[in-house]
Amino acid sequence: MNPRVPIPVVAALLEDVDGYFLLGRRPPTKALPMKWEFPGGKIEAGETPLEALARELKEELGIQVIPGKAWPVYLHDYEKVTVEMHPFTCHLAPGSPAPYTLEHVGLAWVRPEDLGKWDLAPADLPLIPLLQAAARPRP
Repeated sequence: MNPRVPIPVVAALLEDVDGYFLLGRRPPTKALPMKWEFPGGKIEAGETPLEALARELKEELGIQVIPGKAWPVYLHDYEKVTVEMHPFTCHLAPGSPAPYTLEHVGLAWVRPEDLGKWDLAPADLPLIPLLQAAARPRP
């Protein structure tokens, strides 16, 4: 049995007013090169998940958000590391600039029903059916 301790991370399920979610594309020089992901990152020592969410989104996208629903926490085991995922739905805060690429090499707003068509990081895949089940009906 592997005694490694999971690394706590946050994932921002950033939703716009039309129900689309933001994906960021990882740079070719980082782990999981060129995969798409829900923005976020590690929860630092002494931080709450919501504090990490705010910090990571400011660092990665230059934005401020209003956190919403906290989704169930789950584990994902990569070969060399296990992550403890803390996903949160969130929306842009009034007065926040639009997201821009500070760490990603691309951004895309995606309808929930299309999330499965994107080459997402494996730890983000369990979120797809949850978001699709919770999606608002489209006219």
